[in-house]
Amino acid sequence: MRRLAFRGAGCTLKKLDSMGSKRRRATSPSSSVSGGDFDDGHHSTNIPGPSRKRRRLSNLPTVDPIAVCHELYNTIRDYKDEQGRLLCELFIRAPKRRNQPDYYEVVSQPIDLMKIQQKLKMEEYDDVNVLTADFQLLFNNAKAYYKPDSPEYKAACKLWELYLRTKNEFVQKGDAEEEDEDEDGHDNQGANSELSSPGYLKEILEQLLEAVAVATNPSGRLISELFQKLPSKVQYPDYYAIIKEPIDLKTIAQRIQNGTYKSIHAMAKDIDLLAKNAKTYNEPGSQVFKDANAIKKIFNMKKAEIEHSELAKSSLRISNKRSAQGDRLSAITMALQYGSESDEDAALAAAARYEEGESEAESITSFMDTSNPLYQLYDTVRSCRNNQGQLISEPFFHLPSKKKYPDYYQQIKAPISLQQIRTKLKNHEYETLDQLEADLNLMFENAKRYNVPNSAIYKRVLKMQQVMQAKKKELARRDDIEDGDSMISSATSDTGSSKRKSKKNIRKQRMKILYNAVLEAREPGTGRRLCDLFMVKPSKKDYPDYYKIILEPMDLKMIEHNIRNDKYIGEEAMIEDMKLMFRNARHYNEEGSQVYNDAHMLEKILKEKRKELGPLAEDDDVASPKLKLSRKSGISPKKSKYMTPMQQKLNEVYEAVKNYTDKRGRRLSAIFLRLPSRSELPDYYVTIKKPVDMEKIRSHMMANKYQDIDSMVEDFVMMFNNACTYNEPESLIYKDALVLHKVLLETRREIEGDEDSHVPNVTLLIQELIHNLFVSVMSHQDDEGRCYSDSLAEIPAVDPNFPNKPPLTFDIIRKNVENNRYRRLDLFQENMFEVLERARRMNRTDSEIYEDAVELQQFFIKIRDELCKNGEILLSPALSYTTKHLHNDVEKEKKEKLPKEIEEDKLKREEEKREAEKSEDSSGSAGLSSLHRTYSQDCSFKNSMYHVGDYVYVEPAEANLQPHIVCIERLWEDSAGEKWLYGCWFYRPNETFHLATRKFLEKEVFKSDYYNKVPVSKILGKCVVMFVKEYFKLCPENFRDEDVYVCESRYSAKTKSFKKIKLWTMPVSSVRFVPRDVPLPVVRVASVFANADKVDEEKHAETLEDSKVGESILHLEKDKEDVPVEMSNGEPGCHYFEQLCYNDMWLKVGDCVFIKSHGLVRPRVGRIEKMWVRDGAAYFFGPIFIHPEETEHEPTKMFYKKEVFLSNLEETCPMTCILGKCAVLSFKDFLSCRPTEISENDVFLCESRYNESDKQMKKFKGLKRFSLSAKVVDDEIYYFRKPIVPQKEPSPLLEKKIQQLEAKFAELEGGDEDMEEMGEEEGDMTETPSMPQLQTPLASELDIMPYTPPQSTPKSVKGSTKKEGSKRKINMSGYILFSSEMRAVIKAQHPDYSFGELSRLVGTEWRNLEATKKAEYEGVIGQNVSPMVGTPAPGASPFGQQIGILGPPGQQAPPPYPGQSPASQPVMQQPTTPMFVSPPPKTQRLLHSEAYLKYIEGLSAESNSISKWDQTLAARRRDVHLSKEQESRLPSHWLKSKGAHTTMADALWRLRDLMLRDTLNIRQAYNIENV
Repeated sequence: MRRLAFRGAGCTLKKLDSMGSKRRRATSPSSSVSGGDFDDGHHSTNIPGPSRKRRRLSNLPTVDPIAVCHELYNTIRDYKDEQGRLLCELFIRAPKRRNQPDYYEVVSQPIDLMKIQQKLKMEEYDDVNVLTADFQLLFNNAKAYYKPDSPEYKAACKLWELYLRTKNEFVQKGDAEEEDEDEDGHDNQGANSELSSPGYLKEILEQLLEAVAVATNPSGRLISELFQKLPSKVQYPDYYAIIKEPIDLKTIAQRIQNGTYKSIHAMAKDIDLLAKNAKTYNEPGSQVFKDANAIKKIFNMKKAEIEHSELAKSSLRISNKRSAQGDRLSAITMALQYGSESDEDAALAAAARYEEGESEAESITSFMDTSNPLYQLYDTVRSCRNNQGQLISEPFFHLPSKKKYPDYYQQIKAPISLQQIRTKLKNHEYETLDQLEADLNLMFENAKRYNVPNSAIYKRVLKMQQVMQAKKKELARRDDIEDGDSMISSATSDTGSSKRKSKKNIRKQRMKILYNAVLEAREPGTGRRLCDLFMVKPSKKDYPDYYKIILEPMDLKMIEHNIRNDKYIGEEAMIEDMKLMFRNARHYNEEGSQVYNDAHMLEKILKEKRKELGPLAEDDDVASPKLKLSRKSGISPKKSKYMTPMQQKLNEVYEAVKNYTDKRGRRLSAIFLRLPSRSELPDYYVTIKKPVDMEKIRSHMMANKYQDIDSMVEDFVMMFNNACTYNEPESLIYKDALVLHKVLLETRREIEGDEDSHVPNVTLLIQELIHNLFVSVMSHQDDEGRCYSDSLAEIPAVDPNFPNKPPLTFDIIRKNVENNRYRRLDLFQENMFEVLERARRMNRTDSEIYEDAVELQQFFIKIRDELCKNGEILLSPALSYTTKHLHNDVEKEKKEKLPKEIEEDKLKREEEKREAEKSEDSSGSAGLSSLHRTYSQDCSFKNSMYHVGDYVYVEPAEANLQPHIVCIERLWEDSAGEKWLYGCWFYRPNETFHLATRKFLEKEVFKSDYYNKVPVSKILGKCVVMFVKEYFKLCPENFRDEDVYVCESRYSAKTKSFKKIKLWTMPVSSVRFVPRDVPLPVVRVASVFANADKVDEEKHAETLEDSKVGESILHLEKDKEDVPVEMSNGEPGCHYFEQLCYNDMWLKVGDCVFIKSHGLVRPRVGRIEKMWVRDGAAYFFGPIFIHPEETEHEPTKMFYKKEVFLSNLEETCPMTCILGKCAVLSFKDFLSCRPTEISENDVFLCESRYNESDKQMKKFKGLKRFSLSAKVVDDEIYYFRKPIVPQKEPSPLLEKKIQQLEAKFAELEGGDEDMEEMGEEEGDMTETPSMPQLQTPLASELDIMPYTPPQSTPKSVKGSTKKEGSKRKINMSGYILFSSEMRAVIKAQHPDYSFGELSRLVGTEWRNLEATKKAEYEGVIGQNVSPMVGTPAPGASPFGQQIGILGPPGQQAPPPYPGQSPASQPVMQQPTTPMFVSPPPKTQRLLHSEAYLKYIEGLSAESNSISKWDQTLAARRRDVHLSKEQESRLPSHWLKSKGAHTTMADALWRLRDLMLRDTLNIRQAYNIENV
């Protein structure tokens, strides 16, 4: 079994068979392979030694080979020599091929410690022998390449010997164990008896079980919760069919108690079986699957810890620990053995053990309640851990050392640590969470200010800030949930806490009772459990549509988990989850199905059980005044208190639409509250595919299905669209839908404000990215803190090989970046690379400038890819140049330059040799005396001894200079007896030529290329120059600090350049070095020329400012060229281009442009698909995009802001009509990205094509994409980190249509007023006598229609003779005329129908009407035929006026069905002469005048009636059967249509009934006897 327990855990691996050894090797947690890297600097100084061997215990497993490999690696890595140096530093990385190419000629299989470490992390070493082979290869490579006297060779021999010795300690042969058995048998007797005792084995097993039982994940969830007891056979019957050997932690605990396990291996098998069962039954990737792996890992980790750590303790300590921990360990076992009764105790015990070693947390809890929000926030930050479980807050416990980090206190003015915050907590200095949060944020900001953004500390800060803010929100939410007015004093904290606990237990108990009531409910008769289908959510594989329909799935398992873990704040929250579950079931399943009925029955059982339990006693006693007040006032506390901000916004939108009324007080939403039934309007559900009403919208809102306001607005818009689709444009419902649609959008705009505020500013983001990239590159430093860019500041602005190019340096680029002149990343990259490549061209390949340029270019590419996320954030042509291209260019450049440099070096050495010989010959004694020298390794002068390799002060050439520093390489005495030295000069920073911005280490000197001889008599004293790698750790004995210097670079006086020293080759000094007590901090100081340089900067400040003003106006443009293209089908004389510059504007195929439009408010948008030049004029061809106002559509249709449509129109336009560039993106691209060079105002969205012929908008997959040649410069595309959510705006036609309809209905109302005025002005009319209200269906219809002007009967166009031309023109339509007729008929048949239902039926009849009939209605309007109900003819009886006014005064009835009112005219009076003996003085025609004329023609002086009315009264429809011939003779021409009736005969029968009814009503009202 492979163990992962040693990876990343930082635990120490100890030999099981070396328990009694006197010398024990201890490794710090930082030395584990995965826990750190080679830069830790904190390593164990203990040197492993041989240990005594002992026989392994038979009942314990052998040491894991992977763990042995890790330990062997750590041993090699941590080993130090006598001077405290880590020998492994020589083998961390193999030599670079460019620096030491001969290494790879000698070594065919290079390997280093980094590669071995990587293989360890990937667990490639299954056997110790494989690791041994790699280490042997590593050390053999070193021995083969390096000389025997080199440090590398010696270190390789020493480490290999150490490796073999350590390996033998772990890997023992059987013979050696047998030999040592007799030797150590006596000593081991007590230990063996102790280890083999059953009590001790039980204790170990208890510890292993405890580790598994109390383990939690980073969020605090108990991992073993679902593993403690087997699943219910009732709820999961299939589990026992799949799993043949079920086991749980309770069973394992019982086996431990019963002594079933005889070894750890037996328990490990059961743990493996437990994990295997869980992984077999559950799907991979599920939480249970992951928990099973976690349990197995935790068990193995604890097991390894016990094997290699706990057993090594003495028997006395073991027995003491057993007696101290016995009760605690058995508590875990008992908790599992007896079920969930002691779950809370076990959790408390686990929490106590978790904090056992954290004394700081314990001390806080001693003076502060753990339920205090201040403590919880502090503890959350302090206990923050990463994914590996490591404590990441540890660096913040204390402030950094002032000795090690003096600059920290210079930069940070208000330092603070967790220890100080803890002290302030202890002293109760924090009153609110905001004060504590302010101190924590101060601590985080200090760390962020001092540390580099990419450092580990910086990343920890970001993680801890995230955790703190989340916890703060949680605590704030918890405070909101609790009552704001705390009526209980905190003085009685003990009593209060006990009350809270008891109340909490009561609430939890009640929730369990309610849950069990649902769980145990059964169907009467069959005994079937009703909750079976509610236990777990449906499978996503079997029911994929469930999760599309149900947005918030809920099941009983989740509710049970929430109850058990106290996730519910109160009982109401659990009830809400129950109701949500039942609501989901009813919503997904059909009405009448078993699940539907079960949900209904379970909800009823839940209500009854809750009613039976009654209200919580504490609710009445402890409820806050606010809650009591809300109960008294009848306001639901849940609504007012627990409504989220989003729910409040949704409710506000809904209420605004629902409660809107017009100026007459009519609520427009009444018709939209409920959908019509299928029986009433079956054709509605044929026409409307997605019906929706306000009740459905409200139910969705209550079920929290709307994630934002836009989703609710979509449903409202769909509802209004349905109304406009089904109803006629002239109907009142149509107008109401438009008005409410406008109200909806205005309300949303008021709530959400400016909808474009969330669109990122791409221009600023690009400039910020370029700025960050530039700062990162210019601030890039080496390990010692030197900026690579310092050496490149001396590069000339113009390359001598290319004198015509404009000057370009880092300073010029910096100004361009600061003035935001770069809009493209590739242009910025070109400028940066141009400077870096110039540095490479003008310098040798072995120079510091060349290497710094390569490093900066490589670092630029790395940071560029990180910022752009390899094209996921910014897609740019700049990304095509990678490190691979850079390496190829550098290699190619080196191949060209190296031969020349080798030749230069050869000539230089020869010249130096000649100069040295010349200087030696010219100086010194004359004659033969100069040729005689006696060399020695040391010499004495003024009571001081000087050796080769010593550093000395030499008298300067001028008196006012500092003494020179020289390293002695040769000493001799000439024939004259004078002593001489020859050596290398070391320069101080002020003796070199460098940039004023360059920084140096304190006491830094540079090895020069100047060598010379000096008389020993000029020596002023001794000093020491140390290599940079040793300077900070070691110090020379018997030297003052001012005489000790550090060197990390060499300086060339000829090229005036610096280069870092990789290998220190100076002669070995006689000085003895000792480790420093405290390592020196790395401090860099400014150049002595820095102050002088500031003066020059101030002189040029004004010039720079002026240049900034001029430069900030213009953006830098990338160099482009015209790209011609061959067209096979092109016209003669035309030159086609893929990319072309026209009027200083670069255009390419695929670009979108603004085109001049005539007569339109906005310019049109065109796309360039072809470009050509003919006879000096430029043209382009492509499709045209149109705006919504140029299309025909319903006024309720909504469009995205800046949406355009691809039309069928394709045009050829001259480029003179182009106004500017823009961008048209597909819907997907518009949400996720933007071109960087186009302003946001010029970016449009297109997802549909508009067909001019059928006036339809059809969505398409995407816009056309173009493949262009490599010479064409592609646009840079910036991708948003989070897709934007574009909002829709109303159609531009909405407002116009509403105004038209309002004007039309206002004219109709004006027509009614004209009729009334006409009645008043007619002088020959008699006054209308008062008449009681008649209880007829027509009267009742008028009662419920107080605000329906469209259904009023309009008057004629001209009006009366007195008012001719003075009234508005009435805009009539055939539909309004038809509606006025049909409404009365339908109302008579269905008197209980509402106004909205009547309107639907009228609309249905109009749609079903034949086209010829509709044309007739329109024709009547065209002939200016207008009804005159309510205005009798001159000389007519006053009863004629009363027929049309059956409602309240001031209201007009809708016109009756044809013949309804006139039929009652003959029975109003009994005239002695016919009523209509001559036509009226004015030619006035009434509705359906043919029917009235037939009636008038039938009047005669001999008879009081037209027909035999007594026979007519007795006739019934069911008694009369007409033949087809008789039906054909019926006066069907009296009626324009049959209306709502089946046949024309039925319509005539209905007309007869209405006429007779009105006649009888008038007779009764006026007591007319002789009728």
